[in-house]
Amino acid sequence: MKFSFAHNNINVKDLDKSLAFYKEALLLEEAHRLEDPSGAFILVYLKSPYTAHELELTWLRDWDRPYNLGDNEFHLAFYVDDYEAALKKHKEMGVVAYENADMGIYFIADPDGYWTEIIPAGKY
Repeated sequence: MKFSFAHNNINVKDLDKSLAFYKEALLLEEAHRLEDPSGAFILVYLKSPYTAHELELTWLRDWDRPYNLGDNEFHLAFYVDDYEAALKKHKEMGVVAYENADMGIYFIADPDGYWTEIIPAGKY
């Protein structure tokens, strides 16, 4: 048996805002989407050109409140080839949620409050 990652899912309140964030912050592009015929939900799969793994954004029409992320102890993680340029860009965007200079990593927060760890390529 062989298993490989397909995607991770997060639910988002404002799909357009989230799509814009992930495109600007992480250069993710829409790979494909699935729209329920009744309009109850939309699934959008985002992809980096550097990996097969996808991020699925789920939008639910009838969801009317922010998502409860609990203690927000889960996160995505991305390697970046130019850490300093990425950190500068994310600081300019105002999305850096936490920086750990001792470890040489930082986290950004999306419009719903989900965190993504940014790691220099080759580290960890």
